Amino acid sequence: MLERLTTLSRSAKQTILLILDIVLVPASLLVSMAILSGYLPSAAAIAAEVPALILLTTASAFLSIALGLPRVQLKSYELSALGRSAALAAVLAGILGIMVMAGLSAVEVGAPVVLALIYTVFSAASRLFLLQILISVYRQTGAETRVMIYGAGLTGVQLAMALKSSQDVRLLGFLDDNTVLHGMTVAGQTVYPAQRIEMLLEAHKIDKVLLAMPSLSQPRLAQIARRVSRLKVEVQTLPSFAQLIGEEAIVDKLAPVLPQSVLGREHFADALDGGCGAYEGRVVMISGAGGSIGSELCRQILHCNPTKLVLLEVTEFTLFSIERELRALAEETLCQIVPVLASVCDARAVTATIRTHGVNVILHAAAYKHVPMVERNPIAGISNNIFGTLTMAQAAADNEIERFVLVSTDKAVRPIGVMGATKRLSEIVVGDLARRNSTTIFAMVRFGNVLGSSGSVVPIFYEQVSRGGPVTVTDPDVTRYFMTIQEACRLVLWAGTLAQGSGEIFVLDMGKPVRIVELARQVIEGSGYSVRNASNPDGDIEIITTGLRDGEKLHEELSIHQKLAPTAHPKLSRAREVALSEFEIARALQGLRSAVDKGDANAAVEEMMRWVKRDLVANTAPGVATGDL
Repeated sequence: MLERLTTLSRSAKQTILLILDIVLVPASLLVSMAILSGYLPSAAAIAAEVPALILLTTASAFLSIALGLPRVQLKSYELSALGRSAALAAVLAGILGIMVMAGLSAVEVGAPVVLALIYTVFSAASRLFLLQILISVYRQTGAETRVMIYGAGLTGVQLAMALKSSQDVRLLGFLDDNTVLHGMTVAGQTVYPAQRIEMLLEAHKIDKVLLAMPSLSQPRLAQIARRVSRLKVEVQTLPSFAQLIGEEAIVDKLAPVLPQSVLGREHFADALDGGCGAYEGRVVMISGAGGSIGSELCRQILHCNPTKLVLLEVTEFTLFSIERELRALAEETLCQIVPVLASVCDARAVTATIRTHGVNVILHAAAYKHVPMVERNPIAGISNNIFGTLTMAQAAADNEIERFVLVSTDKAVRPIGVMGATKRLSEIVVGDLARRNSTTIFAMVRFGNVLGSSGSVVPIFYEQVSRGGPVTVTDPDVTRYFMTIQEACRLVLWAGTLAQGSGEIFVLDMGKPVRIVELARQVIEGSGYSVRNASNPDGDIEIITTGLRDGEKLHEELSIHQKLAPTAHPKLSRAREVALSEFEIARALQGLRSAVDKGDANAAVEEMMRWVKRDLVANTAPGVATGDL
């Protein structure tokens, strides 16, 4: 029968509450008479008060409807609704007082006041009792969610009070790190030590833990959330109630560190200006146009006013994204944006694109560059980085375009992994074509890590900080050269303009190498947190070492030889390195092609590293005269 209460219509429930308000009148009057006289009223005394009871119950019915008491839901009955009940009781007391003075009631003089108090208490208590009955019924007939609140502060208490009236949520206590609160009862619930969380969640069969600690740092919240999640319990967090209503700001502490702050040198921010000579009024094709380097080259080259910008990209979505962005940027220019969905390994597509659009300059930025990924997929790395570069450079030479610029990397210097080796051989391929071609100007630009590019450590560090850490570095002594993506692309364009032919290798001035562990510390502290270590055990984020990955070196170099030749730009130098012979390069490509065609990754890597080592020996042998590659 109790279950039927949950299916009653709203009007039926309001009728029940109205009847309750009416029935409480005689009950309250009888209790008042008993309190004042000290004994239960006789039947004669009760009969004498029938006129008063009729008037009071009638008045209570009209007043209850007028005050809207039946429309107040049981779970919403609080101070404002209690005030309405008190107002109704006060009116009833006034009516009874008038009747006593008029001789229409024989109750004692203090009865009206006692009636008002008793009626108010009965009204609140009866509704609370009904609410508990309904909650019990709902819990028995439906699936309840068993929860605990982590944090017994103000936000936790306010949340607990709000959950009390919930039919399908059962609160089973608080968890808190504050030892002072342990064992205390807060908002009707016991506060347990957070250290016993595993045992408590299992013992109480908790379904969900609510994190009610808005003042706690994001990393600490993330650590707690991971700890609870491992126990197969859902975790939810909420801001303070002051934040929810706008009295306090909800601030993300992960404010990005400015790239300049981690360079260890002054940021290079010269205007491109004179670097536009090779691109103004030309048709420029950028391979890998949707990548981080390629897309920034596209943005910057628009300032050089090319007549057409051809975007060569193998990934449809990134091509769509960069084309859409560039069309908006080029609205006030005469530059035509042409998207081409094709691979740099597709010789027919590359040649057709060059001829169809009359390409004058190629900036080749397409490459697989993530060291561990290429290490695990050497065939793909060799095909794209070496043979893709060969396809692009050969097409440039065959069609006698003006300039071809290869975007290379410092990992091509003394490479020990697959990615670096593919980039070194791609440099060798371009250098070979430069020496055999008198029409196209071939050049290469070599630089280190680019802040903000895909796979850069800084975004990875931020993502790790947002999860509460730890922040991982491969080795405490590892260093890398860093440059912002804007700096790198600006200097690539300058190198393309300054190139004179013969396959020059341009090296960017990247300042001093930066320790990665120091970079991790700057990201943590720049995000508003502290590093947790032996000297600071209460810090927010820990830095841990994972060990160097395959293909990685402790320190990178920008050139095999320390002596660099200056150029017209103070941030650009020319590296002087020895080249393999044309015959050696042909043999290397033939061996690599054979291994790739067979799908033999081990043979391909072995063949590639053999020629890379031979190149290194040629460049480091004593007494060898060096010339431009």
